[in-house]
Amino acid sequence: MTQRHRWFAPVLPALAVVLVAGCAQEVSGTAVSIYDNPFTVAGLPVVSGPTGPRSGVPDADVMIENTDGGAIDTLSGNAIADIESYWEQEYGSIARGEFEPVGTIISWDPSERRGPRFCGESTYDFINAAYCSGGDVIGWDRTYLMPQLVEDFGPMSAVTVLAHEYGHAIQYSAGTVADDDPGIVFEQQADCFAGAFIRHVAEGDSEHFELNTADGLNNVLASMVLFRDSDPNDPDSIHGSAFERVTAVQIGFTDGASTCRRIDAAEIESRRADLPQYFDSSDDGELPITAESVETIFESFHHVFDLESPPQLDLSGADLGCSDAKTTTPVSYCPSTDTVGVDLEELAAVGTPDRSRRDGFSADVRGDYNAYVLVASRYALAVQQEAGQSLTDARTALRAACLSGVISAALSPFSTVAAKLGPDSEMVWLSPGDLDEAVSGLLRDGLAASDVNGNTVPSGFARVDAFRTGVLSGETACTGRYR
Repeated sequence: MTQRHRWFAPVLPALAVVLVAGCAQEVSGTAVSIYDNPFTVAGLPVVSGPTGPRSGVPDADVMIENTDGGAIDTLSGNAIADIESYWEQEYGSIARGEFEPVGTIISWDPSERRGPRFCGESTYDFINAAYCSGGDVIGWDRTYLMPQLVEDFGPMSAVTVLAHEYGHAIQYSAGTVADDDPGIVFEQQADCFAGAFIRHVAEGDSEHFELNTADGLNNVLASMVLFRDSDPNDPDSIHGSAFERVTAVQIGFTDGASTCRRIDAAEIESRRADLPQYFDSSDDGELPITAESVETIFESFHHVFDLESPPQLDLSGADLGCSDAKTTTPVSYCPSTDTVGVDLEELAAVGTPDRSRRDGFSADVRGDYNAYVLVASRYALAVQQEAGQSLTDARTALRAACLSGVISAALSPFSTVAAKLGPDSEMVWLSPGDLDEAVSGLLRDGLAASDVNGNTVPSGFARVDAFRTGVLSGETACTGRYR
């Protein structure tokens, strides 16, 4: 069957013993988790610096059909060469046999009525990048999609698109999917393979590209947010939400390509678990930020954690005159009074969608949960205080994000928390799209992943990773990973 695929998470022992072949030498020491240093990304140091094409490196000799020889095709050809070089090394980790490059590479201009055909169809008005299994072809629109990605998110976003499409080719050659698998399996695996390749670039092993693990990696993730399924009720929504797409990329980046083949329908369903997947016909998922709504969601948080002394809510403003913490507008937490202060006007501004924007290439997903997750993160500081944990370091920030994820999952109407509530209990429930809003905010400014003084970690990847750990693995994972 021919298919056209379009672009749009162990505790280590305390003592490690290594036996060296040929001698009886023992090397002992403390095993270090990749999460032990909050200033790393899946074990790599968070560093700024160059991102994109390496300077002074000759362009790859890649045959691109219908090329115009321009900058986008040159960039894409170099990307294809490096992706193929990666899979020559990595293919054996997911399949038997030798890696075989894709048969045909092609580019097109969607404004040309008599342009080339792709997968048996006209490329006129086909603004996309895709893999066609029937002809073993990868192609892209060099005029609109790829240049816009480069302009808005940097060259590595376009490289990531091609790594995703090449991932589809790998699926077919390695047999990691079946024709009757749900479309979401194809897409999540391909996102994961792209994440594994991006790790390869970040480690400095790509000939033509380099990627810093600060804003460079953040922009890669932001491009995944952009190309999310925004309407889960649409039967053509098979690429996954922003939360799901970022999760798949992070699995590949953290654990490598061999882990990606474990992504199947059952694994995806286990991640979706109790999270809401569809909108009610009468509900767009947006709850206006008012005094009443903030009070109700704050009360909802009390059902998630069994605190001896739950924090108080003050709606008079974020500035609480706190003696032991700075004000973090629009929501603050004061440890000495165990109070969460909210500036309603500022909070409402954070959580109100910007209907005036018509920019389809924005990864800034705005909605009510941009605001409510900030309240959750300050409540999470109260949880940490009762546990006797520090409130003023990088681990505090990541625990705040992680516990905000725990709260988010518990607010699902299908969660175990929901199942225990009586008929008179008042709760605010999570809607589809809320997690995407949280991910967007974590990549944008990270206030939901900050300590009591508003200090966060520099890596958006780490902030999102902490949040999704809470959503998918619960409170125990938060305290164990960020202890």
